[in-house]
Amino acid sequence: MTSDFEAQLRSVSLRVTRPRLAVLAALRDHPHVDTDTVIALVRADLPTISHQAVYDVLRALTDAGLVRRIQPARATARYEARVGDNHHHVVCRSCGAIADVDCAVGSAPCLTASDAHGFTVDEAEVVYWGTCPDCATARTSQRSTSSEGSR
Repeated sequence: MTSDFEAQLRSVSLRVTRPRLAVLAALRDHPHVDTDTVIALVRADLPTISHQAVYDVLRALTDAGLVRRIQPARATARYEARVGDNHHHVVCRSCGAIADVDCAVGSAPCLTASDAHGFTVDEAEVVYWGTCPDCATARTSQRSTSSEGSR
């Protein structure tokens, strides 16, 4: 997989460096993580890397289009390596978990705006909000326990 990352970096004219490879690997294995998590994951391979170096790598990879930065409302910025396919996200209101959601129909139907107001639309951000299965199960368990205690 390292050779894939090297090819990706070279395809956008970025030098291949250990920090860049480590960040790409971290995001491949752990999508939708915040900067602090990326730093912790990268430090497992590169213990002396600075916060600033990771911030710089994330910025370079995002600017080059190899990484996508997402920031749902009321949440910290997250990063993912899945780029170029105009997918969307579903976010848990309870725990903040994020999962990818492919476009509902065709390749990118959401790019056909009802009124683009003269804009040339090339990307759409859709965020679905709800409760993840783990939080829904926990909530159901809490309700069951509460109703048993009130009997």
